[in-house]
Amino acid sequence: MSHAASFESWLYPGLAGLYCAPGDFYVDPHKAVPRAVITHGHSDHARPGHHAVLATPETVAIMRLRLGENAGSAIQSVGYGQRTNIGGVDVRLVPAGHVLGSAQVVLDWRGMRAVISGDYKRRADPTAASFEVVRCDLFVTEATFALPVFRHEPDDREIERLLSSLAINHDRVHLVGAYGLGKCQRLIALLRGAGYTQTIYLHGALTKMCELYETLGISLGSLAPVADVDRSELGGSIVMAPPSSLSDRWSRRLADPLTCFASGWMRVRGRARQRGVELPLVISDHADWPELVATIRDTEAEEIWITHGREDALAYQVELMGKRGRALALVGREDEDE
Repeated sequence: MSHAASFESWLYPGLAGLYCAPGDFYVDPHKAVPRAVITHGHSDHARPGHHAVLATPETVAIMRLRLGENAGSAIQSVGYGQRTNIGGVDVRLVPAGHVLGSAQVVLDWRGMRAVISGDYKRRADPTAASFEVVRCDLFVTEATFALPVFRHEPDDREIERLLSSLAINHDRVHLVGAYGLGKCQRLIALLRGAGYTQTIYLHGALTKMCELYETLGISLGSLAPVADVDRSELGGSIVMAPPSSLSDRWSRRLADPLTCFASGWMRVRGRARQRGVELPLVISDHADWPELVATIRDTEAEEIWITHGREDALAYQVELMGKRGRALALVGREDEDE
């Protein structure tokens, strides 16, 4: 029996997502299940209503903030590298580099090893533990930016573009669209690392997550809610808001904002124009094409399963690399940047 057939006998798409049969649990199920292993806190991976939940301590804290009592009835937090046996399956979580607390799920069963990566990136992030390569037989990879056109810019270069724009347009508010979990805090940390010490102002939807990051040991410097200041006095400041707020009534209350948006999708100029973005920042919490290909190679896995994204292009690349590829087409996955 081939490894592919062996894996599909115990790890396969079920009614609620990717299911591990001997352990009787799902990884990132898209609806409530009796037992779930959660890779990270984004809402398309961490759903409400599960009974038993296993995740890193940081992901547990994020789920409790976002979901309250619906985060899970029996929650088990495990640190990176800590082994847990579930139905004879050895389970451990290792860093995925995506956001704070994000993890890959490593499953060892009867001499076979599968790694379910969740969402991940390879570049350094001051707010998240760096991605850890785990050699395996089966690697389950995301494919959000799985086209050769997607090559993210160096973070420091994009931050320098933002700071340069701020210096030139010193009388305008720089309104930066950033997703509330991960991207917002990462941008703030990158700005601090580049020497920006002034107060950064936040849309109300971003404040609680930033406060949680601070309690979990991620220093973000001076922050303040936009609601606490006179908006006419924000010229020359950075204001961060959810992407959905860039063009709504809330943003129109700011005087002459210069609209920015931090996303891997800003590589596509048409998307930036469509959203009315003056300063697109190509900063993503997902792996770009070279990182996806390098990671597949680094794991040395012969079997590659592909989820939520440009499955066809990456499946073709996998074949060119002499490996076996399969597109899982799991439902319920979205891109948080959208």
